[in-house]
Amino acid sequence: MNRSKSITKLAFSLHSWLGLVTGVFLLLLGLSGSALVFLKEIDHAINSDLLQVKPTGKVLSLDALYRKIGTDRPNLAGIVWLNPEGTPDEAYEFRLYQNDGKLSTYDLGMISINPYSGKTLREGNLKDLNPSVMHWILQFHWSFQLGLPGLLLTTIFGLTMLLSTITGLVIYRKHVWKVLTFSEKIKWNNWRTRSSGLHRVVGVWALVFNVVIFFTGFWMNKFSLDRAYWKRQTVSAPINTLSSQNIDQMLGHARKEMPDLILKKVYLPTQPGKNFQASGTLPDQSAFFYNGNSISIDPGTGKVTAIERLAEKGIWEKVEATFFPLHVGSFGGVPIKIGYVIIGLLPGLLSITGALLWWRKVKKYHV
Repeated sequence: MNRSKSITKLAFSLHSWLGLVTGVFLLLLGLSGSALVFLKEIDHAINSDLLQVKPTGKVLSLDALYRKIGTDRPNLAGIVWLNPEGTPDEAYEFRLYQNDGKLSTYDLGMISINPYSGKTLREGNLKDLNPSVMHWILQFHWSFQLGLPGLLLTTIFGLTMLLSTITGLVIYRKHVWKVLTFSEKIKWNNWRTRSSGLHRVVGVWALVFNVVIFFTGFWMNKFSLDRAYWKRQTVSAPINTLSSQNIDQMLGHARKEMPDLILKKVYLPTQPGKNFQASGTLPDQSAFFYNGNSISIDPGTGKVTAIERLAEKGIWEKVEATFFPLHVGSFGGVPIKIGYVIIGLLPGLLSITGALLWWRKVKKYHV
């Protein structure tokens, strides 16, 4: 046996085992990821009665809403206002960072509030189907709803899929050009030839997408490999220490420091040592970059502690700023998102056709 065949055989063996071990999880990640491409649109369609409000009078101050949340929920690790760019008829949506001291739970919560009346429209934890099916899917995509062990699993699967993609390229290296030039034909004679042909063609076309999706997913979740992070999650969040400075005044200060900032999210501190932060994009910033511009303010003194602009950051930080848009398909319009939905299902299709190929080989061996 020559060296080329030995490498191919080794690659096939590794590719098969990676697919068998992670196939079901990749199918689930693909299905949930495709659904999340239109997270906001679907969530608002399902919960329009909760997320659409009637503008009546003056909007309540962000400071008042912040203190209401912080008082009603006294043990929060932090709060993020998710839709500061929303329209006047949209409810304010907040992400609640919690910590119950258990590794088995991924402590994210949410609350939507009518900014005119202060009425809570929906609230709950992302581990529950209520208040939002789509946000439940979001947390499932991050952690399979298995807490930090699940988050670690998704991180590892990002690496295994990269390895699976590389080994697949080795196996089908002679077919890549044929597939890309549409000269590779799928034989539809029976399920064996169909599964083999589909696996080969889909795998080649999904190659670049898979590398991008699974690498960016791994990179954004790599904090799950940090022991210190795990240790911090075993300590429950203490009683809130709310900002002594007015939130609206700090937001106004941030806007003066960076008047061209298009606000995307606002971090509201609830624990000592955490700063108020307003972040977003700039008018001339490409949609391929996620935020990257921010103003941080000390909630005790009201003084600016840091100002960051994406344009002034290093090359690698700019590259990292593209990871989220590339992972979720937010850099384009509806056609791009539809493409992401379709292509996002490919890892699941590959796991199914790969399982069929494995079964064919096993069955043939035992005949």
